[in-house]
Amino acid sequence: MPDTLTTAPNIPVGSRPPRKRGLNIRLRPASLLTLVLSCVGALIVLAPFLLVLLNAFKSPADYSTNGPLAWPERLDLGPVRSYLEIIDFPRALTNSIVISVLVAVIGVLFSVLAAYAIGVGRIRMRTGILAILLLATMIPQEALVYPLFYIAQATGTLNTIWSVTIIFIVLQGAFGTYLLSGVLGTFPKELLEAARMDGAGRWRILWTVVVPIIRPTLSVLMVFFFIWTWNEFYIPVVLLNDQSAQTIPIALATLRGQHTVDMTVVNAGSFLSLIPTILFFLIFQRTLSNGVTAGAVK
Repeated sequence: MPDTLTTAPNIPVGSRPPRKRGLNIRLRPASLLTLVLSCVGALIVLAPFLLVLLNAFKSPADYSTNGPLAWPERLDLGPVRSYLEIIDFPRALTNSIVISVLVAVIGVLFSVLAAYAIGVGRIRMRTGILAILLLATMIPQEALVYPLFYIAQATGTLNTIWSVTIIFIVLQGAFGTYLLSGVLGTFPKELLEAARMDGAGRWRILWTVVVPIIRPTLSVLMVFFFIWTWNEFYIPVVLLNDQSAQTIPIALATLRGQHTVDMTVVNAGSFLSLIPTILFFLIFQRTLSNGVTAGAVK
């Protein structure tokens, strides 16, 4: 053991050697593997979108000569102009937005009211009602389209957006009621009793106590209702033959002829149809994150 202790040299703060700048990231093998797999997964997810973007601005001759994977020889806006000439895009976009917003808002409102009666009100035969709602969400649309077509024809709503809107409010509302009934079935009874002791009625308890607490869940449910309705194809393609009532997915389907199809126009239409969806995700991304996080914490 040395007799004297050595001390660190007294280096002034200003004279310390500067730290090395640049990437100083130390990744463990597991983290590096996760990063690589995430990048591969992201490329797989983005590949269809990149392929659509690549072929949306390619001339038909370029597409036929070089194929869909080749880089465009030059930027060609012809497919976009052809799509806008064939399809009434503003009308289709308006129909999709109106139908999706109505289904999302009214579907969530219907779900809250029904789930409040089932989960908090504890009505009779609630188990049987939940079983029927679950069955309604499990039945394939192919089994429902035949009676739905004749109901829409009998009520005069065929080839109007209201036929699709009413149908999806019922279908999405059934799923939302089933989901929220489970959430409200475990709602803290102490809060309900405290509200009743303060003199609040059922409606006031619903709108001032229950809804504010489950608002993140309702926000996520509304976003999903909007997305699901926006992407619906089978029932709208049967009920909406009139071009004035068609949605964006149905308008895209009409581009395909019996024997020929212009893939550049289809890609241009797909690219234009993706823009509202991407904007919607960018606007409501925080809502989705907060709703999922709130559910996890609870």
